[in-house]
Amino acid sequence: MATLLDSYAVVAFLAGEPAASGVRMILRDGSARIPTANLAEALDVLQRRYGVPIPRAAEALEPLLERALMPIELTIGIAQRAATVRATHYRRRERDLSLADAILIASASDTDTIATADPAVLAVCADEGIVTIALAVG
Repeated sequence: MATLLDSYAVVAFLAGEPAASGVRMILRDGSARIPTANLAEALDVLQRRYGVPIPRAAEALEPLLERALMPIELTIGIAQRAATVRATHYRRRERDLSLADAILIASASDTDTIATADPAVLAVCADEGIVTIALAVG
């Protein structure tokens, strides 16, 4: 059983946002995982919104990736499930589910939990029967 983090969780942790303490607890329990697509999204957000150059953000993530946060590689099976999730649940105005979000959801096994603050992800997880942890929004 793992807890999958979305990009918001990683950004919140590194930027010290309100969700950071919840993310810290997940990282400490040793079950944290992140799809590589969400890792890429986190690096992008850290540069665009916070002005942290990608190499510096990647350096800050290294200790986490070495000890507390296991990456989930994008396989063909996950890619196909992600495409199905997005095609099924995406509604531009009501449920703006990104491809990275769909990959996150598709990466979850039957016993996994997803930690996010994203309303679209929380809604799709509810529809799909995936257990969630709703993170604080900053």
